[in-house]
Amino acid sequence: MLRMLDITKKPVRPLVAVSILSADFGKMAEDCETVLGMGADLLHLDVMDGHFAPNLTMGVDMIKGVRRHLPEVCLDVHMMVEKPGDYVEAYAKAGANNYSFHWEVTTNAQGSGAPGGDANEMISRIHDLGMTAGMVVNPGTEARVLEPFLDRINVALVMSVWPGFSGQKFMPEVLEKVKWLHEVSGDHVRIEMDGGIGPVTSVDAAAAGCDMMVSASAIFGSDDWAGVIKALHDSPLPR
Repeated sequence: MLRMLDITKKPVRPLVAVSILSADFGKMAEDCETVLGMGADLLHLDVMDGHFAPNLTMGVDMIKGVRRHLPEVCLDVHMMVEKPGDYVEAYAKAGANNYSFHWEVTTNAQGSGAPGGDANEMISRIHDLGMTAGMVVNPGTEARVLEPFLDRINVALVMSVWPGFSGQKFMPEVLEKVKWLHEVSGDHVRIEMDGGIGPVTSVDAAAAGCDMMVSASAIFGSDDWAGVIKALHDSPLPR
């Protein structure tokens, strides 16, 4: 029986977070059940508003539906939106377990008047609602901007593609950010990568210190979902 994953515990092998952006939306529950049965650790849900990222994707109702069918799965919600603070309560109520937002939209990045508000305030709200909190940096943003928050967040997500669409090519230059985060983060922080992660790129990602890998088209576009998941799990983490 599937038990709720605690992402604050350091894993011995990379966790596989399957992004359902590449699943068949016509049989979403079935696809989710299948990848979990094949060994995936959690589900990753990309929420885009058509402003911060040039695409529109799933909202609260998708979270509710997945939670209803899979009550014990860990749902990792990635908010690629201009105003993530507007939705914290709604996604918590819908069943999200982790809520990650982009540093780039916050006042910490843009100054007063930024649509995302203050990062520390949002982290507190996320925790108060029973979720773990994550912060995300785009390929063009230095990972060091997350340093003031590493004692409070549970996920540091490094984008290895630009937000917007599944199936993009992995950007190896972001691995230096992952290495730095691995060196300075506590064991309570999962270092996550999202974009272009598959059986080949996962080896370098894991070696750099990524212990939570988001994979979408590499899994759903393959004829061997279980084989891809196993390959990601088997990518060795630093000793």
